[in-house]
Amino acid sequence: MQFDHPLIFAPAVEAAIDHEPPIVTPDTPLVNAIALMNQTRLLVPQSGGEASETLTAGAKLSSYILVMQNTELLGIFTERDIVQLTAAGVNFEGVQIGAVMTQAPIVLRQADFHDISAALFLFRRYRIRHLPIVSDNGFPIGVVSPESIRRVLRPANFLKRRRVSELMSTEVIHAPVTASVLSLAQLMASHDISCVAIAQEDEEGNILPVGIVTERDIVQLQSLQIDFARTQAQTVMSTPLFLLSPEDSLYKAYQEMQQRHVRRLVVSWNWGQGLGIITETDLLRVFDPIEMYGTIEILQRTIEQLKREQAELSQRQNNQLEALVTSDITHCNQCSNANHELNDLLSTIQVCIESLAQQPDLSPDLRQTKLNSALVDIERMRHLVEALSQT
Repeated sequence: MQFDHPLIFAPAVEAAIDHEPPIVTPDTPLVNAIALMNQTRLLVPQSGGEASETLTAGAKLSSYILVMQNTELLGIFTERDIVQLTAAGVNFEGVQIGAVMTQAPIVLRQADFHDISAALFLFRRYRIRHLPIVSDNGFPIGVVSPESIRRVLRPANFLKRRRVSELMSTEVIHAPVTASVLSLAQLMASHDISCVAIAQEDEEGNILPVGIVTERDIVQLQSLQIDFARTQAQTVMSTPLFLLSPEDSLYKAYQEMQQRHVRRLVVSWNWGQGLGIITETDLLRVFDPIEMYGTIEILQRTIEQLKREQAELSQRQNNQLEALVTSDITHCNQCSNANHELNDLLSTIQVCIESLAQQPDLSPDLRQTKLNSALVDIERMRHLVEALSQT
């Protein structure tokens, strides 16, 4: 069966790898490493349609840096490390990156990187956001991150069917506009978060988000060598904010992140009484195998509901047919054909769902194909039920 609008497109793993990661040696001064992370890199097409990155006046900053000695990967240093060092009041002058990097980082062999679910599993298990991909001899080939996956993701209709409220976090840490940047870094470090919402209270006591400060901002401010203790949030925050609603689709969140080149968006409702955050990592949970099992359960419940609706509809139509024996024969045939098609669709969907439930080891591609087929059939059933209800 061919689908004109597939619900899921899994990105090719090669396209999700940053093949030109920034690299330094362990004796590199920390301030120089941070300056390198703040250099922009532009995606440029290569032969074959793939993309690489070159240092230029482009649009992408690096959220990490690899530390190597000759061909050996010694460690990794990320935006989160910079935030934690800033929160601890460390003076970056005179510090070498080898002293503050994360040693022996979690890696994934390229031979084991068959689909994005492998990376998503390691992200979740080890609470990391950067995964070096290495050859059989341990040489780094590149790095995969939620950002690099999102860059090549083509989620199509699958994200359109789910709401921001399903995946957003409502435990949002916020601070007033007068808070120091140092206190914001300390909040990020103590709560293990990547951003702090900047908010003001209105006359009725509602918390209104007016800006945001992220890990990336801390990295850039370190390069400027500002006084973190005296600089207030209102002078460095990103503002005005684009706000999502909990009822917005995940696809809208995805599009806004792509267009605005951001990794997180603030969610607000009830005139500021509710506040949430959704990140690119949250969006990738949709493609996690565990999350897909949840989708299967939702499909099963949907099928049961459709069965009940079909039974009620069939009963009503049977009563109508008995009362209207002399009605148009063509109309009766149409109703009968529709009922036969509904039964066939239900049988097909049931077989698909049972197959998914009984074969948990199916590859992500096959699992996605079966889900696509079931969802397309469900949409056809909805159209049939609505058409019959109007007759």
